[in-house]
Amino acid sequence: MWDVVFEGRAPGARTGAESRGAKRRAERAQRGERRGEEPVRPFPNEDIYFFVKRIDNTRVVREADPEARKACWQLIGSVAAAVVLLIMVLMPSAYGLLFGYQVQSLRQERQRLETEQSSLEVQESKLMSPARMEELAREQQFVDPAPQKVVYLDSRTGGSLALNKEKP
Repeated sequence: MWDVVFEGRAPGARTGAESRGAKRRAERAQRGERRGEEPVRPFPNEDIYFFVKRIDNTRVVREADPEARKACWQLIGSVAAAVVLLIMVLMPSAYGLLFGYQVQSLRQERQRLETEQSSLEVQESKLMSPARMEELAREQQFVDPAPQKVVYLDSRTGGSLALNKEKP
């Protein structure tokens, strides 16, 4: 690390009016001016010198500051609380939006299922119509049984006739 250190005036610098006159003569001589010519005004603080001094801070250890640590943890806690509060405020509206989408998709599904059910009912009514049943019976050569072959079950017999088992 480099720091600039102010050292003051140049060594051997004179003070007062004598210094100013000698200084101006030296400046004119340096610039190549002669008497009678217009002097050039010197820069401000032209007689100040700066020296660079190397400073080594590698062995300096920073002292722990408990107040800074406390302030840091308070900041972290307050930010976490603010985030939790923000989430709690925004969560109901987000869930409302998601549930609105879900309700809409369920309505579309219900409409699709109702349309499918009505088309299936129409198809079933076409397939179960008496005219279609007679046509199928003719194609498969079904005939009505003779009246003597029809057996009517009597509910008083207890259904034993329907079992079709021989009695011992």
